[in-house]
Amino acid sequence: MTLRPVIVSFLICITASLNALSQNSAAPLKFIDLILSPDSKDWNYKINQPASVNVTVLQYGVPVDNVSLSYEMGPEMMPADKKGTLKLDHGTGTISLGSSSVPGFRQLTVKTEYQGKSYSNMVKVAYSPEKITPSVVMPNDFMEFWQRAMESSAKVPLDVIMTPLPEYSTLSADVFLVNFQNWKAGSRIYGYLCKPKKKGNYPVLFSPPGAGVKPMIPSTAYADRGFISLSIEIHGISPLLDAKAYKEVSNAFGDYWFNKLDDPENYYYKSVYLGCLRAVDVLCSLPEFDGKNVVVTGGSQGGALSIVTAALHKKVKCLAAFYPALCDMTGYLEGRAGGWPHLLNPRNYPQTNRPENLKTLSYYDVVNFSKIVKVPGFYSWGYNDNTCPPTSVYAAVNTITAPKTIVITPITGHWRFEETNQESITWLRKQVE
Repeated sequence: MTLRPVIVSFLICITASLNALSQNSAAPLKFIDLILSPDSKDWNYKINQPASVNVTVLQYGVPVDNVSLSYEMGPEMMPADKKGTLKLDHGTGTISLGSSSVPGFRQLTVKTEYQGKSYSNMVKVAYSPEKITPSVVMPNDFMEFWQRAMESSAKVPLDVIMTPLPEYSTLSADVFLVNFQNWKAGSRIYGYLCKPKKKGNYPVLFSPPGAGVKPMIPSTAYADRGFISLSIEIHGISPLLDAKAYKEVSNAFGDYWFNKLDDPENYYYKSVYLGCLRAVDVLCSLPEFDGKNVVVTGGSQGGALSIVTAALHKKVKCLAAFYPALCDMTGYLEGRAGGWPHLLNPRNYPQTNRPENLKTLSYYDVVNFSKIVKVPGFYSWGYNDNTCPPTSVYAAVNTITAPKTIVITPITGHWRFEETNQESITWLRKQVE
């Protein structure tokens, strides 16, 4: 046997495999679907009101006969206080979630197996969530702490450098790579600035990022809606680096939210919070700025930074925040879910539950910034979010006394519907008209 036929056969097999893969996109639906439907349409209950969840197991959209489930339930993101099994003769059944004597959430997780593969789903329901109060305490010198920090930062020249990026520009918007000095001389922030090409004066929009050390690309979506927008990378790294370089940097950074947690003056997020304020200063320095309309919007870490920026920067007119992180992080100390990055959850608690760390967190918890927000806000989140748990978000938003528009989509997790996103943009446009 010669080598050539072997090579040809091998190449044919490889080609066939690649063709098969190219024809098999990821399935948009689950092979087995577990539908969990609370008996309250808005997933809300009063304290001590019993709740139940209807469970339906579907295959091809049809209930599956003779299926067995296992389930567990308990306070949101805490150890289960009840476990059990349920046999569904015709694919549907009901599980009682019980009630709660305190404001908060209960979480139900359901699992089943079919042909050797496991399928699961989760749902959370709320008990008088509008009565959830924060666990974190505001330090007596909270405002003095941040006033000193802002005054010190303001002494550092912005030194804005703008580089056109024609490869990212569109017919309607110009894109620039921007970098400017942060809170200390030599410390810089990078980002993308997008401006409408049509001459005129425009409202400005700051869009802080979600968590992580990762690549980012510019988006002209806000510029197309009549804003000059700035999105930033909070770690002082050029967003033009490729994914491989960012991965290496991310590995070197580690979990930055632990960095100098025992020191309020030098905790990692100090440069981040001040960098967001500096970003607004950059926007307000542009000749195309209309001189009056400054808005800020983001989700997750970006939602947290939106609230912080609106609370501290006097030029911000309104904000839109989705499922903000860094809220009521001490919630775990009261036996309930705390906010991302879950610094005090059972895994981290042995290392982080120290007086010096708790003191630092009190200056950085978004709850304490929420208390001083004075401008209108659009706030949206879902109940099925384990990254930024709704208990922590309610703890923050419930403290806001400024006008607030709240849009709850209970079925969503750490994501939002495009319809809700568009609703927030429409709301922001109305604030600047």
